[in-house]
Amino acid sequence: MVATLTRLFGMHNLALAEDVVQDAFCRALEVWKFRGIPDNPSAWLMATAKRRAIDALRREKTARTFAPEFERMFASEWTLAPTVAEAFTPESLRDDQLRMMFSCCHPRLSEPAQIALILHLACGFSVREIASAFLTGFAATEKRITRAKTVLAQSERLFEIDGAGDFATRLSAVRRALYLLFNEGYHGASPSTAIRTELCREAIRLSELLLDHPLAATAETRALYALMCFGAARLPGRIDADGQLLALDDRGRSRWNRKLIAQGRRQLERAAEPGEFNEYLIEAAIAGVHAAAPTGADTDWAAIVSLYDALLRLRPSPVVALNRAIAVARHEGPERGLEEIAAIPGRERLNDYPFLWAALGDCELRLGRTAAARDHFGAAARLARNPAERRFLERRAATCDADQPATACGPMAPSPITAKP
Repeated sequence: MVATLTRLFGMHNLALAEDVVQDAFCRALEVWKFRGIPDNPSAWLMATAKRRAIDALRREKTARTFAPEFERMFASEWTLAPTVAEAFTPESLRDDQLRMMFSCCHPRLSEPAQIALILHLACGFSVREIASAFLTGFAATEKRITRAKTVLAQSERLFEIDGAGDFATRLSAVRRALYLLFNEGYHGASPSTAIRTELCREAIRLSELLLDHPLAATAETRALYALMCFGAARLPGRIDADGQLLALDDRGRSRWNRKLIAQGRRQLERAAEPGEFNEYLIEAAIAGVHAAAPTGADTDWAAIVSLYDALLRLRPSPVVALNRAIAVARHEGPERGLEEIAAIPGRERLNDYPFLWAALGDCELRLGRTAAARDHFGAAARLARNPAERRFLERRAATCDADQPATACGPMAPSPITAKP
């Protein structure tokens, strides 16, 4: 909705587009409270936004200039409403979403600012969610987005996605934003839930828009899409019937979406072109190894360690190193896992990351050092980002006092997504 209204109003009227969309959502809160949620909420919101756009154009066309290509159409009542209606067709909406994502990647903006804008304008992320994704403060993130919007508003129109010279340059930031969108759904920092399936679905849908575009359907885009397919396929097995997170070896693999796994494999094969080597391809390969194992015990941990070695060379980060150390612990034993965790460069950056302490707790528990394991799981629980994670980690701490066999911890075990921090 924001993308389409921005195309109608012009990039310089971005704030007006956001206001119209906000107004449509406020109207939904008022009406749905009494009439109930409609059968097709998206269509209702689109229709309301369309009416609000027409009202705004009628009210403000004498005081504002709008998108140059639409100015003449807005001048007449005969053409105003049909022009707006045409902009809200499914085909136009799809193209406008792509235009908005690529418009956010303005060359005057840093890549973090570009990605923040995409998450905010095209994916509906709040400032707080974006701050969490980047591990930055709320105030700094809010300033970054405000400054980026100011730069964006100086553009005359949305980015043209057909054959533009800097398309490939902008595509990298678009892919990164969709990666973070999926990551937030898979194991994000939402205070209400550990898994947000709707964000994963949206990331997949937007990635499909990229794959439908001839310039965007590159091997790297296919690798990202494969990674998302593997991750989304495993979502149903991450929680039990009560919505509680499950340990890695306890996850119900019978509930995995085999159709999505097959789709991921097809895209991964197409992405693995000769000479092609990128981080999405490696992460998709890691997720593919997990998806291929009939049980947790059958996982090819040696292959996963090898893939993490390659990823660490390509994109060194404390979280990638932590995921590698966890894989080493499963392949070579918990003692070796502890050695690898201790050797992580910049490990202090992970001090507030709950899965560092969960990984330490898991290794200590498997070594029979229950007191140390309990302390680590307790620290992880205190840092948990939502109640589901906290309950899971508290249950892990409780196993240290019970006569139960140690199993691999769930959320701290190697994930198909390793974006943070």
